[in-house]
Amino acid sequence: MKAQPLLPAVLKRRRAPRVAVLALVLCSLLVPLAFLFDGAPSGYVTTEERRRQEVVLPKFDHEEKRRPTGADRERQDAPERKIPRSSSGVIHQQTPEKNISKSSTGVIHHQTPEKNISKVLPAPKVEPSKDVTDSTKVARDASQEGEKADEVEKAKSCQLEFGSYCLWSIEHKEIMKDHIVKRLKDQLFVARSYYPSIAKLQGQEALTQEMKQNIQDHERILSVSTVDADLPSLINRRMKQMERTLVRAKSCTVDCKNVDRKLRQILDMTEDEAHFHMKQSAFLYNLGAQTLPKSHHCLSMRLTLEYFKSSSLDSDDSPGKFSSPEYRHYVILSRNVIAASVVINSTVTSCKEPGYLAFHILTDAQNFYAMKHWFARNSYKNAAIHVLNYEAIILERLPKYTIWQLYLPEEFRVLIRSIKQPTENTRMKYLSLFSHSHFIIPEIFKYLNKVVVLDDDVVVQRDLSFLWNIDMGDKVNGAVEFCGLKLGEMKNVLGKTAYDPKSCAWMSGVNLINLDKWREHNVTENYLLLMKKFKVKDELSLRAAAFPLSLLSLQHLIYPLDEKLTLAGLGYDYGIDEEVARRSASLHYNGNMKPWLELGIPDYKKYWKRFLVRGDRFMDECNVNP
Repeated sequence: MKAQPLLPAVLKRRRAPRVAVLALVLCSLLVPLAFLFDGAPSGYVTTEERRRQEVVLPKFDHEEKRRPTGADRERQDAPERKIPRSSSGVIHQQTPEKNISKSSTGVIHHQTPEKNISKVLPAPKVEPSKDVTDSTKVARDASQEGEKADEVEKAKSCQLEFGSYCLWSIEHKEIMKDHIVKRLKDQLFVARSYYPSIAKLQGQEALTQEMKQNIQDHERILSVSTVDADLPSLINRRMKQMERTLVRAKSCTVDCKNVDRKLRQILDMTEDEAHFHMKQSAFLYNLGAQTLPKSHHCLSMRLTLEYFKSSSLDSDDSPGKFSSPEYRHYVILSRNVIAASVVINSTVTSCKEPGYLAFHILTDAQNFYAMKHWFARNSYKNAAIHVLNYEAIILERLPKYTIWQLYLPEEFRVLIRSIKQPTENTRMKYLSLFSHSHFIIPEIFKYLNKVVVLDDDVVVQRDLSFLWNIDMGDKVNGAVEFCGLKLGEMKNVLGKTAYDPKSCAWMSGVNLINLDKWREHNVTENYLLLMKKFKVKDELSLRAAAFPLSLLSLQHLIYPLDEKLTLAGLGYDYGIDEEVARRSASLHYNGNMKPWLELGIPDYKKYWKRFLVRGDRFMDECNVNP
């Protein structure tokens, strides 16, 4: 009797699952009908809606501000890479986190994960906006222009301090063999800057240990590697590990002052080291430019020794040729046997009547005998060549000139800036001017009335006989003027001496000198008075004063020659047109990069080498022309 009440309860329990099953079946029938007739309710995301959300670009102006995580920074700093394609050709795009949308009812619509979407729906192609592309291109062009402007400014500042060395170093820039090593050092510097601050943070013990391990690995690799070839094969993996660690370190909140101070110390140290190496390289460059090559020194010594072994020590032509007005007289100041030989050989080769040429070579006591023997054993188309010991002449015949050393033409580096655009229009020029020895030439050659003075770094390509037919009137020095620089622009150099500010500067190289007018205007005496005014005391001050002394002593006495007579700049300017050089009457290798030096500009050496004497035994033994 007591068991009867339990039966209805059992029946109710069994009936409940059936009702639930019937309810589910009914819902499964009604819900699709609702989709078909009424559209999707707000609590669901359709397939088309998912497709649209995949291609929506993130809107940065509405993006929620948050501190980026280490993973986010890795994605931002990672290099751009192509989106991988599956074997079916479907592009797998990851839906951005910020594209999760919210409906009007406040229900968050969670999107299907990427792997499920890619299997069902092909992602449509996303073409970048034209405005974005144009703005990116403009930004890239602006960045490139900024980099070019920085390079130009660096080149100008380098030329201001180091001169033509900067041009030479750019043309002879070597391929970096330690590019990856330098990148490793940069990573190590940055890691060392962040490590002290990261080590003080609580909860960053793992990152601290990781940075310490990476720093030690980099230090161990750099201790045995100086070039990229020394690096281990897995170096790229090491660099990526360090990069990921640095990205995580940068995402942490640290004391910026400590990191900034450390990085500035590294920057200052690197800049100081780079400037030191630049100064050292510039010094070696100038030393190489001012030093006679070993092969040329060997030739001079061998010729001197051979001169004293020779039976006939004096083999000059008849002295009548060197004072005859029928001859066209050239004066050359040189200590370099080969340079003087090229000047003479190019002049006589270009002349129609070389038999009427007379060359007077002024050299020092050290190279006097080598010069004499060289020109005694080599013929230059019957031209007369007279070698003179300048130092002996001053000491014996002209003792009133207390400075007896031979000085070659002085070269000065000049930076010319535009007043209107001082940062843009800056040009570097090398001006060669008369030295102290040039002002003694009228006293040495008292029996001559007109001469052409040639620098020993000149190559003559046309007949210069027409110079003797020029009537210079009352002028003394026929020279090519350089009106890009006027006396009025050099007040700090010329001092308080009276001068015409509109007078142009001029250059040596090929100069027609009227010795009679020189003596008539007392140019040498005026030069000596200016020397006292500029307080010339020693050799260094004498050479430095050659710039104002030459310009002031000969102002109003310059006869301007045609600028096509001489093409200057072959000793420093890499941009000279080959056709222009070939058409010029003479080429002047003014500057530090002389054609007989290894530093010489290769494209211009061919004009100079054309007039070298071939087959000489001493040249072959000393390897002068390998």
